Amino acid sequence: MSQPAEQIVALRPIGRAEREAREALLSPLAARSADSRGRRREEAPDPYRTEFERDRDRVLHSKAFRRLKHKTQVFINPEGDHVVTRMSHTLQVTQVARALASALGLNEALTEAIGLAHDCGHTPFGHTGEAALSEYVEDGEWLHSEQGVRIFEVLEPCNLSWEVLDGIRAHTWRVKPPPHTAEGWVLRFADRIAYLNHDLQDAVRAGVIAASDVPGEITAVLGPFRGGVWINTMIEAVIEESCRRGKVAMHADVLLAMKHFREFMFERVYLRPEAAAQARRATGVIHQLVEHLLAHPQEIPDSYRIAEAEPLTQVLDYVAGMTDRYALNLHDRLFRPRGLV
Repeated sequence: MSQPAEQIVALRPIGRAEREAREALLSPLAARSADSRGRRREEAPDPYRTEFERDRDRVLHSKAFRRLKHKTQVFINPEGDHVVTRMSHTLQVTQVARALASALGLNEALTEAIGLAHDCGHTPFGHTGEAALSEYVEDGEWLHSEQGVRIFEVLEPCNLSWEVLDGIRAHTWRVKPPPHTAEGWVLRFADRIAYLNHDLQDAVRAGVIAASDVPGEITAVLGPFRGGVWINTMIEAVIEESCRRGKVAMHADVLLAMKHFREFMFERVYLRPEAAAQARRATGVIHQLVEHLLAHPQEIPDSYRIAEAEPLTQVLDYVAGMTDRYALNLHDRLFRPRGLV
């Protein structure tokens, strides 16, 4: 039976121009699609999507994004269904960042694009892999943020807008200069909020520590670690302080508690003896793969080789793009180790 005419809800397309016009209602600090610095290669505008919406979609459909599901966050090559991977971390960071952007009147599409892309340059075995590759970088360090930009500009060119690439480049706090957009700053806070919360959950679930081990100076500020209390406290601290100061910032007391929390996590989780031993074995896998491929560059797949790049760069591009299990399987085929367990 057909629906009565008076009950039919009219639909109409919301085109790019109207979507861009809606951005006029955002905060003066927000980046606007129509004012983007543009792309390396000029493109005709999309009839429906804004520039930042196109960027978000391109990242989401990239191979680099899909590989995140089998890359380490903290626990190397985890087997448990609920252990956080680089993919689930990325989705949580993006959710936190969008919550902040929405509350502060910033550009959610740009925020989401940066959030989905921010860790696509990560190595297998998390920061252990990043440190292992740094030994091949003369007078510097290998940074996943720089590799993320390289992926989307060179290895899997998506012609992303300048603002998204800037957010990827500067999402980590030790990189200078800092982000040029408020949305990029939101990602810095969202990344730290997300990883500290879910890394603690993983550590408690794995029996590495108990929630009661967290020092009182932290819980006195952040509250009890249950039911999303901490993550809500941190998000609200960014929203309130940003509105008070007119730029993306966090309450000083919560920021200090996060600093102490991060120090606690390094001492009790990230650098615990068991993790250090596993990291040494993961580093060995990375180094052996790099040395083997330097000696046998023809084994690098053409699909992940930039022919005009230096041989070392070709090898590092290939190894950095591997997932944990791909690296372990390749290493097993080449060297037959006992593995990382």
